[in-house]
Amino acid sequence: MRTLLVTGGAGFIGGNYVLRSLSQDAALRIINLDLLTYAGNLDTLASLAHDPRHVFVQGDIVDSQLVARLLLEYAPDAIVNFAAESHVDRSIDGPAAFVQTNIVGTLNLLQCALDYWRTLASGHRSRFRFLHVSTDEVYGSLGESGAFTESTPYAPNSPYAASKAGSDHLVRAFHHTYGLPVLTTNCSNNYGPYQFPEKLIPLVILNALMLKPLPVYGDGLQVRDWLFVQDHVDAIHTVLLRGVCGEVYNIGGSSERTNLQVVNAICAALDSKAPHVACADRTQLIEHVADRPGHDRRYAIDCSKLSASLGWQPAVNFEHGLAQTVDWYLANSKWIERVRNGSYQGERLGLAGAA
Repeated sequence: MRTLLVTGGAGFIGGNYVLRSLSQDAALRIINLDLLTYAGNLDTLASLAHDPRHVFVQGDIVDSQLVARLLLEYAPDAIVNFAAESHVDRSIDGPAAFVQTNIVGTLNLLQCALDYWRTLASGHRSRFRFLHVSTDEVYGSLGESGAFTESTPYAPNSPYAASKAGSDHLVRAFHHTYGLPVLTTNCSNNYGPYQFPEKLIPLVILNALMLKPLPVYGDGLQVRDWLFVQDHVDAIHTVLLRGVCGEVYNIGGSSERTNLQVVNAICAALDSKAPHVACADRTQLIEHVADRPGHDRRYAIDCSKLSASLGWQPAVNFEHGLAQTVDWYLANSKWIERVRNGSYQGERLGLAGAA
């Protein structure tokens, strides 16, 4: 049985990766290490509660003794690192937690992985991979044209982006200094089932269902490339199996939209799928609010390297992906209710220290 150590596997992208991987490979075992912070949710993994191929361990990637023990006990063929603090607004309010998890935590994983890799027999050692999941935000902001490539210089503009940039550099350094067989992926904005509702798409869906205001930062013309989460986890699987050690692969959805276009599309979908007698047109709920400090204007991903070298292409366009996402939130009120019972209630974050 092939074994993966997945960190952050109870979060949004990590949870989708665990579910999809185990559904597609009956011979796979996943050791899932997650601290279960506010965005980690075991409800996402409820279908695996009695599956012996899924071993959940609550713990911190900063805990070197725990990570070393899991590597020794389960002898994984790869580590896939999703564990991260990931919300820009939260990083503005409290950057220290982002440094601790994203930089110190990644460093600890790398050191433990290196010590473990050095002990492996030659066959197992040649198979081992450390795949680090990162973001396009490390590249900074684009103008009206162009796209980020794997050679774009790093220019992070938020504490979150800076912490991910630091972790990316550490991964690269462990490969070039020690020979650790690493892979790095930098993705565009994800959306889909099980996303914590501080992010734009689920927040707007849930607010619109309750006829609450739909906050749009600034003029709403910030552009993002939207990537359906199932496409993202399929790309990660492809890179893990066939990627070249030491290489970086950008993953994008080829679906650029302004934030205002996204909000309008959600309103149209809900007006059709869940009409409300008190509000026939949910775009009336849109409220333009003060922009996020240091808000990057545009991101766009060039994923031609991944397509040309490994044959991956996004399979879900934005319209179909958004429709599936809206349907999922409409059908999973219990999951939403349990998330909403936590500390986050949809309030505005990221205004601390605004210039």
